[in-house]
Amino acid sequence: MDYTLAMYKSPDYEELAFQLLLEHLVSIGYPHEILAYKYDPTFPTRGLVFDALYGNLLKVDSHGNLLVCAHGFRFLKGAEILHYYPNKFIQRDDMKRFHILNTLFNLTETYLYACLVDFFSNCTRYVNCDTGYKHGNLFMSFRSMFQDVREAMDQVHLSGCLKEKTLENLEKYVVKDPRVPLLLSRMREVGKVFLATNSDYNYTDAIMSYLFDFSDGDKAETPQRPWRSYFDLIVVDTRKPLFFAEGTVLRQVNTDTGKLRIGTYTGPLQHCAVYSGGSSDVVCDLLGVKGKDILYMGDHIFGDILKSKKRQGWRTFLVVPELARELQVWTEKSELFEELRSLDLFLAELYQHLDSGSSERPDISSIKRRIQKVTHEMDMCYGKMGSLFRCGSRQTLFANQLMRYADLYAASFVNFLYYPFSYLFRAPSVLMAHESTVEHGPVDAGEVTGVPQDSSREEEEEEEEDGEA
Repeated sequence: MDYTLAMYKSPDYEELAFQLLLEHLVSIGYPHEILAYKYDPTFPTRGLVFDALYGNLLKVDSHGNLLVCAHGFRFLKGAEILHYYPNKFIQRDDMKRFHILNTLFNLTETYLYACLVDFFSNCTRYVNCDTGYKHGNLFMSFRSMFQDVREAMDQVHLSGCLKEKTLENLEKYVVKDPRVPLLLSRMREVGKVFLATNSDYNYTDAIMSYLFDFSDGDKAETPQRPWRSYFDLIVVDTRKPLFFAEGTVLRQVNTDTGKLRIGTYTGPLQHCAVYSGGSSDVVCDLLGVKGKDILYMGDHIFGDILKSKKRQGWRTFLVVPELARELQVWTEKSELFEELRSLDLFLAELYQHLDSGSSERPDISSIKRRIQKVTHEMDMCYGKMGSLFRCGSRQTLFANQLMRYADLYAASFVNFLYYPFSYLFRAPSVLMAHESTVEHGPVDAGEVTGVPQDSSREEEEEEEEDGEA
């Protein structure tokens, strides 16, 4: 539900969460001065890695090679990076040290790490050490800082204070889109629709009631009706990603009180009923579907997309709200990427007539400097940490995970309104490195019949496998 059906307004929602996190940290002993920090939406991006040993925020590619390194708000260069990472490389499978910040909820957490490192690094009361800060007889490691922030995140979400503040001003924090009821009603005419959310029933009911309430003059393209009637199955408290493994006990929710009925629910699917817990296997059984019968939409690359695909073989649709901004910059600054491509071609031409017997060594230092300059200029167009998907011509870890596990992705699931439900989404052909060295002559379009035209919109992207959505 969160960031899929219910889109939160940025940066208002992140500012709220950030302020609550700061207040919690102060309540457990952090200096009051940190309350002076204000959330800056231009700094964090998703997919960064926090190094709990050295306190650095890292942007890496799929292999763990460093693309960007920041200590607080200070970006490290050259010798500084080599001091921490001699090979400019990290072992991503060291999960105790390196923590991937992939979700939209992680944006405030990412910025908070930068703020805390910035504060303690510049506060004269603390002595800077490689792995933390010293104050008298006390030592605060970056690892303990990470644990404090994670516990603060859990407290803000589990205590309900973030939800309470959100519900107090839904208009400020939640996007209401009249196309959502229209799309869901059309989906239900041709198939089964289910909702699975980690939120409890009371919060889910409040958010969904707001999204589907157009009685105050808001223009809706479908008649007003209860939000639960748009779904064949509703499951709250799913505890994803556990939901895609063994799951939890499936219980029925009393929609009048929000309380759970005792005992495990074992009966058939009931229309407009709400359930708590369960698992992805239970969903398949109740709906009478399996595997590729399901197109699952979510915003969490790990908790939603990776787990649902690897565990169940479900088709997957990843919601990436940042895509609208990414496409805008990509369009407006396309000449920078074209310059990078030209520099790559120029490099290739320098070596074109050389082989292993050549003693000549072309001077490419100026070209490398130009590549670095153009790459930095491109990154700054997206924000201080650069693009979610790339650093120059190199793709990020997030981009690699998206391409590997998401059959489809877009800025919003509402994009489905503009496709017939029988549409066959196909990935464009991508040549491997050895295939790109061979030139093939163009095929006469008149000789080919029955080939679907590429009618993709900029918001919709490729799918790993052929299939119908």
